[in-house]
Amino acid sequence: MAFNPLKGLGDINKLRQQAVAMQQQLAAEEIVVDEGDVHVVITGDQRLKEFSVQGITSEVAISAINKAIKKSQELAAKKLQAMGGFGGGQ
Repeated sequence: MAFNPLKGLGDINKLRQQAVAMQQQLAAEEIVVDEGDVHVVITGDQRLKEFSVQGITSEVAISAINKAIKKSQELAAKKLQAMGGFGGGQ
């Protein structure tokens, strides 16, 4: 039996499809936290939807927090890739 280096591509494709489906499911979920005068709604895929303090909200604050979350996710992904995770260097 000859070695087929392309055999694993089907498995990789299936894993990617599962990851996309999971991301879609997480995006549909919402976590609501109310503590004192603070109200937060965030999706399961870590996107801030609502944020208010004493009933006052700021779209600029929501945007800045979402940018910070995205940058932290990108940093984590780079660190995992450097360690060989998620197909990095393989």
